[in-house]
Amino acid sequence: MSQRRGARRMLARGLDVLSIYLPLLVMGVLALGTYWLVRTAPAVIEAGPAKPVRKDPDYTLQDFAVRSFDATGRLISEVHGKQARHFPDSDTLEIEQVRMRSVDVQGRVSTAAADRALSNGDGSEVKLFGNARLQREPAPAPPNRAAKRPDAEAPVSFAGEFLHVFARDERVLSDQPVLLTRGTDRFTADNLAFDNQARVLELRGRVRGTLAPRP
Repeated sequence: MSQRRGARRMLARGLDVLSIYLPLLVMGVLALGTYWLVRTAPAVIEAGPAKPVRKDPDYTLQDFAVRSFDATGRLISEVHGKQARHFPDSDTLEIEQVRMRSVDVQGRVSTAAADRALSNGDGSEVKLFGNARLQREPAPAPPNRAAKRPDAEAPVSFAGEFLHVFARDERVLSDQPVLLTRGTDRFTADNLAFDNQARVLELRGRVRGTLAPRP
């Protein structure tokens, strides 16, 4: 019994830390959404007679890369894709072989990748399909400080075949198996529900966790 209680405490500790750092990961990457959608949209056409809404793509992009820079010329975000298609009837953007990367002011790098991504018109809701991955690296250590990092600054990521992200509501859902990692700690579950505003991370189904010993 004491071993079981100890294991539960370790699992709870790991989930508490994950619930703190997962929002940083998700929001850092998906802040790209609005920029990417606005920049790739074609120029606005003057209003004319109403026309039937097309169900086929109104524009496509092939082997594209969209980059954003700050006022000093520092690269802050980029989106790569094999192909992108915009569907005007649903105002959705579909991207094949998508890769996204962003860098915050502290130098933390956030990345996302999937075989396919589907975003709504304003980038507030993004679905990642097939080999979906999100990862956030810790901030670079200052040059005058030792390379050793506190445990809380370990890389954080989660992966699965499907991730459904609501950037505005700060939620991540998946009804398929997921893998969460923080440094050398690993958690698996049959599905996931994460709500940053409520500070709740729920792993359901067959949940397993492995916590590495701390120095």
